[in-house]
Amino acid sequence: MLAASLGAMRCPVCVQADTRVVDSRSADEDTCIRRRRECGQCGHRFTTFERLEEIPLIVVKNSGERQPFDPRKIVTGLLAASKGRPLTEVDFEGLAARVEERLRHQGSETTSEAIGLAVLDELGRLDQVAYLRFASVYKDFENIDDFEREARLIKVEPRS
Repeated sequence: MLAASLGAMRCPVCVQADTRVVDSRSADEDTCIRRRRECGQCGHRFTTFERLEEIPLIVVKNSGERQPFDPRKIVTGLLAASKGRPLTEVDFEGLAARVEERLRHQGSETTSEAIGLAVLDELGRLDQVAYLRFASVYKDFENIDDFEREARLIKVEPRS
């Protein structure tokens, strides 16, 4: 009866909680576990899937608004900043995934500022021209001195 009190998997036919796992294997490129179960009451066999429940990464905007992290926003911004550069959408999808992973290691919430800085850090490793273009919008450059200062920073801090 302990299994029933813990919310055991119920048979979809007779609704009894007396089921047992007869086979388990990974599925969906190792993102979940597929389990074949058998009801101890009626003998019906059925399949269940066990998946990791990801906690959404929440972005706290400068206005205080909160919204789910959307890697497509990074990709879209980078595509605009890199027009004419030898970079692809796939490059930016990988960059966005690395940024998301880095931010998730810091907690379930982040700020738009932290995202921008992480994007700049990753972008500087890919393409310095795209970096300067993105930085000019992100850091709100007002004149040529801002470009020169940022260009000097890139040269001083070579990225691997």
